[in-house]
Amino acid sequence: MNSIIIEIRAGAGGEEAALFANDLFRMYSRFAEKQGWKTKILDANILQISGMNAFEYLKQEGGVHRVQRIPKTEKSGRIHTSTASVAILPAIEQKEFEIKPSDLKIDTFRSSGPGGQYVNKTESAIRITHIPTGFVVASQRERSQAANKETAMNLLRSRLFAFMNEREVQKLGQERNAQIGTADRSEKIRTYNFPQDRITDHRIKKDWHNLEDILNGNLWPIIKKFQKEEL
Repeated sequence: MNSIIIEIRAGAGGEEAALFANDLFRMYSRFAEKQGWKTKILDANILQISGMNAFEYLKQEGGVHRVQRIPKTEKSGRIHTSTASVAILPAIEQKEFEIKPSDLKIDTFRSSGPGGQYVNKTESAIRITHIPTGFVVASQRERSQAANKETAMNLLRSRLFAFMNEREVQKLGQERNAQIGTADRSEKIRTYNFPQDRITDHRIKKDWHNLEDILNGNLWPIIKKFQKEEL
């Protein structure tokens, strides 16, 4: 799988959780750049990455990530614990997964945020609701309504594909692999401990140091360890 969509959501921890979600977004963006992969920001917390073996290298990143550090706004020096959840979705092309037009409710609205005055003058932003499941996606970063619709449909297709696969797994009685979960502090796959300069992955019980280096996009120590675990 050479194209994936990464969704990152702030969990428990308020403003600090949002800052941590931004840190993870930057980490995956920089890792992709170091590989020479193409990246496209679909939304403030959604990134599409296209590159050789992208899914194979990043599939283990799905789940709840926990951070322990002293926020810049913390005057007493107390360590806070916050979370952010990551979902790794395969980017699915239209020919691979068809969606019935009758199952969609499509709304247009005026874009807001970065993009200059142009985005606010026309209703170029798109919001699509998948009626059977209730999934809602939106896109407003592109300049044209058609481009925003294409981006929103790509995201919806990937979410539905992942949802359908997960439902099939449940039907077979296998263990449910819910990447997003509740983003509760106790539901974690990995902890980033800043005071101890340590990252711990709780699934394989492995620690790494040089935390800042990893957050700057050097994910290879983690990737290689997971590859060894699969052998």
